[in-house]
Amino acid sequence: MYHYDELDQGLIEQRVAQFRGQTRRFLDGRLSEDDFRTLRLQNGLYIQRHSPMLRVAIPYGMLASYQLRKLAEISRRWDKGYGHFTTRQNIQFNWPKLEDVPDILAELATVQMHAIQTSGNCIRNTTTDHLAGVAADEVINPLIWCEIIRQWSVLHPEFAFLPRKFKIAVSGAATDRAAVGVHDIGLQAMEQEGEVGFRVWVGGGLGRTPLVGHSIKPFVRWQDLLTYLQAVLRIYNLHGRRDNKYKARIKILVKDLTPAVFAQEVETLWQRIKDGPDTITQAQLQRIAHLFTWPEYEALEDEHAGVPATSNRAFARWLRSNVHKHKQPGYAAVSVSLKATGPAPGDITAEQMECVAELADRYSFGELRVSHEQNLVLADVRQRDLFALWQALDGSGLATPNIGLLTNIVSCPGGDYCSLANAASIPVARAIQQQFDDLDYLHDIGPLDLNISGCMNACSHHHIGHIGILGVDKNGQEWYQVTLGGRQNGANQGRVGRVGAGGALLGRVIGPAFARAQIPEVVQKLVTTYLQLRDSENEHFIDVVERLGIESFKQAVYAKHAEPDDQKAKEMAHA
Repeated sequence: MYHYDELDQGLIEQRVAQFRGQTRRFLDGRLSEDDFRTLRLQNGLYIQRHSPMLRVAIPYGMLASYQLRKLAEISRRWDKGYGHFTTRQNIQFNWPKLEDVPDILAELATVQMHAIQTSGNCIRNTTTDHLAGVAADEVINPLIWCEIIRQWSVLHPEFAFLPRKFKIAVSGAATDRAAVGVHDIGLQAMEQEGEVGFRVWVGGGLGRTPLVGHSIKPFVRWQDLLTYLQAVLRIYNLHGRRDNKYKARIKILVKDLTPAVFAQEVETLWQRIKDGPDTITQAQLQRIAHLFTWPEYEALEDEHAGVPATSNRAFARWLRSNVHKHKQPGYAAVSVSLKATGPAPGDITAEQMECVAELADRYSFGELRVSHEQNLVLADVRQRDLFALWQALDGSGLATPNIGLLTNIVSCPGGDYCSLANAASIPVARAIQQQFDDLDYLHDIGPLDLNISGCMNACSHHHIGHIGILGVDKNGQEWYQVTLGGRQNGANQGRVGRVGAGGALLGRVIGPAFARAQIPEVVQKLVTTYLQLRDSENEHFIDVVERLGIESFKQAVYAKHAEPDDQKAKEMAHA
């Protein structure tokens, strides 16, 4: 966990004072709405459908227990007693009053938190693997590098007003859990001939024009990381369009120039600046590393859950889906599901925040993470404590055993809150969860990612869901488009040329859109078709889609008079 030094703390306190004055001038009528808009956006403040929304930064998803308690306090005092975790590993408060936001930011500053650059045309929160530092398949721990990027990018004067928002993701493991392929810049930390460096992808992104990033540099030494990022951003800042926000992202520039030409322009510029002041020195690296605290692990042996797992079916199910292998013997990482049927995906109450904070203190060195799938992670749990932890989570409604399964739905707030949305997301997510609210059936279906976005901005990454659902407007009515075959990572399953950075694939639209009421039935038909077509229970949904394509699924969904036989599907799954 990174801890602020005096420079970090002084910076955010100055920003709080600055924004307090800006807000006061706006409320007094001395600052126009247009002038205030840019100022509030770079402090994370949106004006949504019903009220302002404040997005709080959680750098690379790392939280301390005392910070989570502060978020609980803020949700009670200035919101409606809950918060919403996002796919960018941040948290949003949907109901603050504008005049209270400076006070909220001041409270955040007391626990080394802020909302700087969580919006606006600037470099947003850098994200990474929610198992960073503990994953069994990790090659390089990316956390220090994420912090270096954070310090470099926050309030960088050259990149404060880019053509459009800009997102960076870093992965250090064999499996990409950071979705580097669909970011403006994706970085894969690696070793080459004993030296640490990064493979660089550029031009990924979802939204109105979804694209997978292109590899423009196979290896950049760690010392040169920031100068290379600077070169990429300078080329984008120079050539990126500012006359059309729909064509302003770097992915459009890379496509228009071609990846080869873009890469060459970056290389030419970088050769001129690579030895400049942004070169990372060993002293700088050590200074930042020393501001991190790391868990003091006990010397333990790996152990099995033992009798509780064999005698308690619910606990065994939770172990199977929510507990992950740890690089340290005797420990495990645990996903805390925020996807129980009923609440909006990613929502957490103040009481639940306090519960997780207490459990983090008791079982995980006082630290936790936010995943970009809108769940929480206790990353350092002793295996012998798993049963006690499960009991505590279960008592607070946080032990739903659905990580990686269909009801672990990634969803934006949609039309219930967001003024940009074309359609609701949360009611659709709830309806699907209710359709599949049978844990035996759910586990028999196996791994399946389902993502729902309420508009083309794709805040829920529907393009890389195994099943993606997009809300669209048709003559003032809500309709939903369905895609199949997306993934954020994984090996190519036979479709040569479709695999992209980090193994990312974009889903394909199966046909005409559906009315909201039809969506649970459509998902049921897709699942039933998968169960009929899979070779064995070891062949997952995405594997069948990649092996056979979408035609069989399309025929099943659009066939007239074909009603899904839910009971038959469940029997097939159990068989």
